[in-house]
Amino acid sequence: MSPTTPKTILVADDEPNLRKVLTAQLRRDGYEVRVAADGQQALEAIDERDIDVVVTDLRMPRVDGMDVLKHVVANHPNLPVIVITAHGTVDTAVEALKLGAFDYVTKPFDRAELKLVIDKAARTGELNRLSLEPASEGHGRYRIIGSSPGMNEVYRTIEKVADTPSTVLVTGESGTGKELIAMALHENSRRSERPFIRVNCAAIPPDLLESELFGYEKGAFTGAVTSKPGRFELADEGTLFLDEIADIPVNMQVKLLRALQEQEFERVGGIKTLSVDVRLVAATNRDLKADIASGRFREDLFYRLNVVQVHLPPLRERPEDIPLLLEHFVDKMNRRLGRSVAGVSREARERMLAYHWPGNIRELENVVERCLLFCDGDTIDVEHLPGELRPSSPSSSPPAPAKERSRGDELVDEGLEGGLKEAVKAVTTRIERGMILQALDETGGNVTQAAKKLKISRKSLQTKMKELGLREHS
Repeated sequence: MSPTTPKTILVADDEPNLRKVLTAQLRRDGYEVRVAADGQQALEAIDERDIDVVVTDLRMPRVDGMDVLKHVVANHPNLPVIVITAHGTVDTAVEALKLGAFDYVTKPFDRAELKLVIDKAARTGELNRLSLEPASEGHGRYRIIGSSPGMNEVYRTIEKVADTPSTVLVTGESGTGKELIAMALHENSRRSERPFIRVNCAAIPPDLLESELFGYEKGAFTGAVTSKPGRFELADEGTLFLDEIADIPVNMQVKLLRALQEQEFERVGGIKTLSVDVRLVAATNRDLKADIASGRFREDLFYRLNVVQVHLPPLRERPEDIPLLLEHFVDKMNRRLGRSVAGVSREARERMLAYHWPGNIRELENVVERCLLFCDGDTIDVEHLPGELRPSSPSSSPPAPAKERSRGDELVDEGLEGGLKEAVKAVTTRIERGMILQALDETGGNVTQAAKKLKISRKSLQTKMKELGLREHS
């Protein structure tokens, strides 16, 4: 792996020689490296700066590796942790996997094996990093931000199927937050106290996918110096989340189908049939029916996965959620970057509402972070936006293809004869009206309480209601 922007690996081990060897190896592989001589130093390094992967020994003074893992899972859930263990403590390493570790390697480890595991962890950490954090009250449900009709339909589906064993297929474009749906399904089921195991199929080389899912026995292939459980075993009595399911090779789809239907499988190189109780949630950004037609995806596996489908709408189809997301990401980036930006100007917000957001919520988060980095005052303005969102850019509001026209596009179309500014104003007005009506409805028409929900003054709300002709609703 030779990343354009080097990833930072934290190596936590109380053996100086091992730290030295790992540091030299990882730097040769193109990584930045930080080291910690014990668990306490590791915790401080993790909390002080961005780390992409943690490699930690289990037995360390002051704070051991298991406590480091628990801290990461609780406070940095998207940070992969690789556990280093001796041969005699493999059972402990498996327990670490069930608690949320990404993987483990045994001492003495093979250089190529360690590199492969770290490369995979770095890719997975990047691919699986979520753009959303827990939503504020009234801004959504299940730690998801959004109160648009499309998102409310998603919430209703989660409510109906979460506490069932049924397989769920989550569909939607990249950056829409599909992993959040899988987590919501798990956390709101009777399996919530059992493991939630996630696998990004796009991050695993095809020839290693079988051993990743089903595990392997000692001696099954070169480098298999010990037996190792797969993700299906680790997810027993819990939930297995397979992201980017369309990237599984066709020959592996047959084995996956059998494991799902029978809840049975064999490890690579093994003869013993293992039985599990696993609830599967799969996700994809591809059109699986088109993949079936082209022979890239098995039709029988599709129907086995598609018992319940949850579709996440792209951001352009729910523009009324953009103000909520902007508020959330400004707060998040203020904490992360140590800034105190109060919000987004009306003109900058209008530009964001008119933009098509091909990268969805993930792109919006990145734009907000960029804006905060370039903002010298207390308000994000048009001058702080990237080029594609500025008025001078001809591509700042690209139209969607005709067959993919969304409600957001239709709202903009309503004002196109009067120009872009009028079109954006029409979208903004409709969103503001909807948010105010929702706040008034939730507070029984109490203007003071509605103003608090919207985080504006009572006078500002009254003025806005007058502008929008809503005085009769107070």
